[in-house]
Amino acid sequence: MAKIALYGATGMIGQRILREALSRGHQVTAIVRNVAKLPTDTPGLTPKPGDVLKPESVAVAIKGNEVVVSSYGPGSGDPKDALVAVRSLMEGVAAAKETSGKPIRLIIVGGAASLEVSPGVALLDTPNFPAAWKPVASIYRDVLGILRSEGAKAGLEWTYFSPAAFIQPGERTGKFRLGTDQLVVDSKGESRISCEDYAIALVDEIEKPQFVGRRFTAAY
Repeated sequence: MAKIALYGATGMIGQRILREALSRGHQVTAIVRNVAKLPTDTPGLTPKPGDVLKPESVAVAIKGNEVVVSSYGPGSGDPKDALVAVRSLMEGVAAAKETSGKPIRLIIVGGAASLEVSPGVALLDTPNFPAAWKPVASIYRDVLGILRSEGAKAGLEWTYFSPAAFIQPGERTGKFRLGTDQLVVDSKGESRISCEDYAIALVDEIEKPQFVGRRFTAAY
């Protein structure tokens, strides 16, 4: 059983991560700005107020947990808040680790656009990538860059988890393939996964770490 601090627990992906983690008997502290959005009587779940954009809030809110999972997304707000969030999380995790003296993992729910479709060519840089998605996709590529360039120096045990190119609510099958920096596609050339199966892969990584200090992905 792991003690998990989860940001973004009310979002499309975060809800599934929360459900998957609780179903396996983990203890989850769901950190949200408004705790009224979460039930207070669910076994294993502790709602807690906090702000992912403020490192001092992160350090306090994640206290006592072994793993911090962020499925935070800026939504309709400023996409650059994703950069603020990752730096806040890194700083907050480092402070909590120093206080407790125990390692704390950080797992970021990232984007798919930085995955390679061919050597050295990211999905984001292909001609048919939707222009409307580029600002957010570029930010999440920068988030990965920050983790790669600064994570080790900060002594951070980080993992960046890119979904398939298309992720949406669906069936929990438990059948998918893992990859690292390349886009995983099926026999039709499509890259897809349900939020439910994405959540399985993420909680699997919590239970049996394979990608500490690395990015990985999952798709059918």
